Parts: sequence; C-alpha cells; structure tokens
Amino acid sequence: MGRRNKSGDDSFAGRPGIPANPMSRQRLDKWLWHARVAKTRSLAQGLVEAGHVRLNRVKVTKPGHDVTAGDVLTISVGQRLLVLKVVAFAERRGDYPEARQLYQDLTKPRNAPAQIAGASQPGNC
Repeated sequence: MGRRNKSGDDSFAGRPGIPANPMSRQRLDKWLWHARVAKTRSLAQGLVEAGHVRLNRVKVTKPGHDVTAGDVLTISVGQRLLVLKVVAFAERRGDYPEARQLYQDLTKPRNAPAQIAGASQPGNC
C-alpha cells in the first residue's frame, strides 16, 4: 500500500520531483515504443543510445530522458528522417490508430517536387 497524504488519498501532487499528473511526461524510449517508431523497447533504447534521436534540436543519448507534450523529436530511422511533435502519452502500447494519436507528424513529404529556380514562374516566359 502506498503512502497517503493528509487528505487520505494516494496522490503525491505537490511533492517535489513528482508531477501532479503522472502522464505529463514519459521516458523517451518508452514513448518511441508506444508511438510505434520502434518495434521493441530495446530497439528504441538502441536508437537513442546510437544518437539517432534529437529532442528539440539537441541530440539525446540517454533512453531515460523525459519527453513532455510539445517537444519535437527528430529521428533518423534507416534512410528516413522523421519529425514528430509529442502531443500525448499512453500507459500501454496500442495498435496503430492509438499510437498515431500520440504525435503530430511534421515530416516533409519525400516525393514533394523540387522547385527549380526560374522555371514555370509567372512572368518568366
């Protein structure tokens, strides 16, 4: 049985180092696994330790680093570069539709046509 505060409930809100909402942050490796960026949690840990993940433009190499809502992750997976904004957390790893609700994909489309300077612009006939 856990500790109780003066009001008699089991919440630790307001105690130093313990967030009021336990899902206001999550370990980076666990979030990557829940968001289905990595197939297993150990692969997510390896991805972070190998330096393939940036958190708000800063390289992170510790899988236990906390992420919070609003953080932007830049992830190098194989030949792809993913840019994901953290919008939510999950207590368990769900299916793809559930995982998709954890982030906003900011990745630019790979097949976007490149704009050639001076080509097909109005006034350049």
